Amino acid sequence: MEEILSKLYEMTALSGFSYQVAIMWVIAFVLLYLGIKKGYEPLLLVPIAFGVLLANFPGGGMGIVPAEYIDLEGGRYKNLFEIAHDYGIMNYLYYSLIKTGFLPPIIFMGVGALTDFGPMLRNLKLAFFGAAAQIGIFSVLLVAVLLGFTLEEAASLGIIGGADGPTAIYTTIKLAPHLLGPIAIAAYSYMALVPVIIPLVANLLITKKEFKINMREMDKKYPAKHNIKNLKTVKIIFPIVLGVVTAVFVPSSVPLLGMLLFGNLIKEIGTSTARLADAATGPIMNTATIFLGLTVGATMTAEVFLSPKTLGIVVGGFIAFAVSIAGGIVAVKIYNLFAKKKINPLIGATGLSAVPMASRVANELALKHDSNNHILQYCMASNISGVIGSAVAAGVLISFLS
Repeated sequence: MEEILSKLYEMTALSGFSYQVAIMWVIAFVLLYLGIKKGYEPLLLVPIAFGVLLANFPGGGMGIVPAEYIDLEGGRYKNLFEIAHDYGIMNYLYYSLIKTGFLPPIIFMGVGALTDFGPMLRNLKLAFFGAAAQIGIFSVLLVAVLLGFTLEEAASLGIIGGADGPTAIYTTIKLAPHLLGPIAIAAYSYMALVPVIIPLVANLLITKKEFKINMREMDKKYPAKHNIKNLKTVKIIFPIVLGVVTAVFVPSSVPLLGMLLFGNLIKEIGTSTARLADAATGPIMNTATIFLGLTVGATMTAEVFLSPKTLGIVVGGFIAFAVSIAGGIVAVKIYNLFAKKKINPLIGATGLSAVPMASRVANELALKHDSNNHILQYCMASNISGVIGSAVAAGVLISFLS
């Protein structure tokens, strides 16, 4: 009887339970709470959180194993059938869909089909502040190297400052796949906290007078010398031209940016490609999001996640995020020193890739100081350029470090 009871006990998860597993369960439940109750990025936090739970059920065999487990001689991996047989379905999904870099570009295609470049094209000058906001990526990269991270790890940490989850995941897959779990969690958590972080940084750096700069009044006082006559045509040509230019100068950014621009193109063409755009933003993107969230969460086993580097990623990711926001604000303030037509610094704060949440938050801040100061469309110009900027920054890092 004692032997039977012993075997029954070993059959349950209790035999493999530990305080490390308990900590991971708590983390998973917190993420589920944030996604379900608070509504923080639920489309990704909920799958990621459940992936964490699946990976940390002792004996469940759903955690992602390190790449060295599937290495073969000659720098080759086991084939997908061997991986599925030896390590289960989650590893099959991870090594076929994530490790290959397949899913992030697919999600970018859907994002492109949901994006309207019109606000940016009408206010191209404001797009430069999206580029300025990428400073958080490179400043945190340098600091992380000084603190002991490798260049590849530091680049993966710094890319969190771009406020773009798929970009952070894609960069980490290429440069530091062993950090994928904590970096994905940090990236999406801080994206969800945009309504908290932008006001925090903005209130520190922007004066009351600057908050009240009314962009519509500035447009009336200093009207644009040139207006786009056929915006529809320009919106179709733009993704094609930008794709070609980017492919020439930063070819490693093409997997992300190229798919983003393709998605945007099929949206802008109109009815003749509407079915493609609907598929990209509907079943394709939703399916990709499910598998991305679950497999990224499954990388967060207790052995991998509970380490000093994880704490460094959490802190460093917040700093990268805050510095990116501050960089955009400071760039606008410097511009205003030399320009007659002033720009509201909140527009610089939206140079992140968190579209359109960052723009909405900035617009609400402006309305608090002046109920007639609607700056949403102006913020979108900087915000959309931030999507492009973060993808290009990721391409540059991958080119230099991979």
